[in-house]
Amino acid sequence: MAAPTASPPQLDLAILDEVQRRVLWLATSIVHHANRVRSNRSGVKVGGHQASSASMISPMTALWFGVLEAPDRVSVKPHASPVLHAINYLLGRLERRYLETLRQFGGLQSYPSRTKDPDPVDYSTGSVGLGATAPVWGAIAHRYVAGHFDVPVGGRQIALIGDAELDEGACWEAIADPMVSKLGEVTWVVDLNRQSLDRVVPDIAAGRLQSMFEAAGWHSVMVKYGARLASRPELRARIDAMPNEEYQRLLRSPPDELRERLEVDTGDLDDAELLATFRDLGGHDLGALLDGYRDADAVHDRPSVVFAYTIKGWTLPTEGHPANHSALLNEAQYEALAEQLGADPHDPWASFAAGSAAAELCAATARRLERVEPPFFAVDPPRVPPDLGRGHRGSESTQQAFGRFFVDLAREAPEVAERVVTVSPDVGTSTNLGGWINKAGIWSIGDRIDWFADDTDTLVRWRESDHGRHIELGIAEVNLVGLLGELGATWSRSGQPLLPVGTIYDPFLARALEPWSFGIYAGGQSILVGTPSGVTLGPEGGAHQSVITPSIGIEQPGCVAYEPAFGKDLEWILLHVLSRLGRPGGESAYLRLSTRPIDQSLHAGTRAEAISGGYRLRQEPTTNERLASQAKLSIAIAVMGALVPEAVAAADVLREEAGIAAELVCITSADMLFRSLQARAGLGDGDPHTLERLFPHDVPIVSLVDGHPHTLAFLGAPIACLGVHRFGQSGDLEELYEHHQIDAESVVGAALDLLE
Repeated sequence: MAAPTASPPQLDLAILDEVQRRVLWLATSIVHHANRVRSNRSGVKVGGHQASSASMISPMTALWFGVLEAPDRVSVKPHASPVLHAINYLLGRLERRYLETLRQFGGLQSYPSRTKDPDPVDYSTGSVGLGATAPVWGAIAHRYVAGHFDVPVGGRQIALIGDAELDEGACWEAIADPMVSKLGEVTWVVDLNRQSLDRVVPDIAAGRLQSMFEAAGWHSVMVKYGARLASRPELRARIDAMPNEEYQRLLRSPPDELRERLEVDTGDLDDAELLATFRDLGGHDLGALLDGYRDADAVHDRPSVVFAYTIKGWTLPTEGHPANHSALLNEAQYEALAEQLGADPHDPWASFAAGSAAAELCAATARRLERVEPPFFAVDPPRVPPDLGRGHRGSESTQQAFGRFFVDLAREAPEVAERVVTVSPDVGTSTNLGGWINKAGIWSIGDRIDWFADDTDTLVRWRESDHGRHIELGIAEVNLVGLLGELGATWSRSGQPLLPVGTIYDPFLARALEPWSFGIYAGGQSILVGTPSGVTLGPEGGAHQSVITPSIGIEQPGCVAYEPAFGKDLEWILLHVLSRLGRPGGESAYLRLSTRPIDQSLHAGTRAEAISGGYRLRQEPTTNERLASQAKLSIAIAVMGALVPEAVAAADVLREEAGIAAELVCITSADMLFRSLQARAGLGDGDPHTLERLFPHDVPIVSLVDGHPHTLAFLGAPIACLGVHRFGQSGDLEELYEHHQIDAESVVGAALDLLE
């Protein structure tokens, strides 16, 4: 936890209220201008979230202007992005011209974006649940970097989230991880407005949620009532007892109806006082919020959660309405709001008058929050060698080669290994990281006793300390990739690049894909290794046999995908993708590996060929093949990954028994080949000559992959695409390959059919 850089002055709540009213006006106007003022050529709704922003006005105003310090980092709930931009504008961090560009090309993004917004954003949000957990992984990433390198002390890691966002499993996977319960710098602020997108959250959930957080070791704070309601015990008890739906309905009631339905003595309150008191929730009481934040900040040994009771659409005509999520104020409502808030609808971006108390508060806050940032890219990653010198002989699987790689790296390039941090969701040994973990140790928050150190039957010696270079999480793939994203962003957050590598069972890649993709979008650069993969898992059965992952690798932006067949190719590729991490313009990578041993003597490619996407397996043509080639009876077999032996066997049969010239192409990356295809058409970046090098002759192609057959369907025509398109089942490889028609006989049959 960082020491405060400068204590906030004693706040005048009246001035703070003036600021929050201006923040509410600006946030509402940002959305209003995008939808009601700016021209719309397409006619498609621009959208925005005035009601969702309104419920966060008070919590965010109290946080920024009364609590935050310069080193703190905040993740803002997606639909409150206009509030963040309004605050940044008042602090002098956003130019006025951008207030008119919400959801416009090159302008303010729909949701906060580290990489695309023009003003400071600490965390990209937008995918529900992932923005909530990002500060958790950011806290771990900062602790890791600070423990291994010289970086400034970090501050609090704060997530502002909606209560409906807690429906997401990603939140609870993170909350429950044992490591998280030690992160005293983490605070979540829950906007408890009792509404989701299209409904009021049923019943009363706050107490249950609080109990769940506390059971996971979190400190909880309830900010439920403001000063008015706190002094009205009977009314407070009535509100406590009513379900969420009833409270929301009563928010829409006129005073007479409200008195009748409450069935509580409110005779001493006039109509205006009654309405104000009924709405006086703690999440809109600036003093109660400041007290709640200080309560949370006083606990340093565990994370805190602050439940702030709010009203969705607070102060707006749409407040509390179940359908207010995407509702927009009309012109008359907008002008009425301006009058209520003391704003000018014809000059919506006016700042506070120079020298006013509100202007002084904004200036003082801006000075307090000014960060002494390290350069965006302060330290160059170490130079990664092109080769580690290992000879890959005999039979070896790519997963075995992967396990040996990091031990070789630590020996041959220790300065690179020093920057490597591996992460796994409790599958370190089964993805072959055991040797590396023995050598590098497990990173933990503080040293831990190894109670099995004296057990002679223990094969792994995993030292746990804050100097380790492997992080072992619980079995939760979303946590794994969330942490990978933040570890992969330290080059731009702290100026210290890491080279993060995560391992995951390939069949579970789809479960982790969305948060990993979002991490890449937010600027995180990492390597995700899916292993083992495909029906080649054999006896493991269909539940563990991945089918769609090869094409995912082609389609994921900001990522390059490889599926090598040979140990040497894997070594070259891993070194190459490591060299692309932790730098401006860097790129993440996905590697799909296998447990099937392959004869390494079949390998025939060079480093440049393996990295560029593939190579031709050079074999001397037979006499029959020469005759067939002259007669133009030729075919190309394009194979990727574990099925190289089947392709080689099929090529032998075609050559020796059918007299067909079989060109054998070993593909290391379908992704790189597709980039080549697009580059050749002038539609993307890539080497346009790669495909010409691999397929120099205009002959039919049989493609073969232990995954969906459409993965390589772009290679040309005529083409027969062999692969897996049904759920698998248990069995040995010969049975499974024959069942899915990816065996050598199926390749031969497909080739003959094409040639006929």
